[in-house]
Amino acid sequence: MTVDEIRELINLAAETGIAELEVQRGDNRVRIRRAGFAAQDVVIGSPSSAVSAFPAPPPGSSAGHAPDAPSKGEKPNDPNLVLVKSPIVGTFYEAPSPELPPFVRVGERVQPGKVLCIIESMKLMNEIESETSGVIESKLVMNGQPVEYGEALFAVRTV
Repeated sequence: MTVDEIRELINLAAETGIAELEVQRGDNRVRIRRAGFAAQDVVIGSPSSAVSAFPAPPPGSSAGHAPDAPSKGEKPNDPNLVLVKSPIVGTFYEAPSPELPPFVRVGERVQPGKVLCIIESMKLMNEIESETSGVIESKLVMNGQPVEYGEALFAVRTV
């Protein structure tokens, strides 16, 4: 990949608001990650080496995570509490558009198949549905925040 191609990818990510973009050509891989729309992290190289073209967020910074959100591998203490996790990397949206109300609110009862949120990934809107019946106990991600694969989005108390 040329530097011009990498610049073009950075501009594409900035223009579209994509939270993370990864492109691989042979042994070369480029990943652009936007943390809170402030810093960009670009990694270039083969699996054995990497060079950072932009500074990463400082270690220990929470980069927009909710303060009481369980970490990815953490299990809730309550056996009746189910974590709804993101099946993909993308941007979390709580409503179908900015002027419409959220799909669900804390305290609302949900049934299997109820849309909880949208995860935008590569300009595709992916609806995340409830797999259990219960009550939304908490929303663990802020609207517009980048999310990772397996990151907890909601805690649902089963009924």
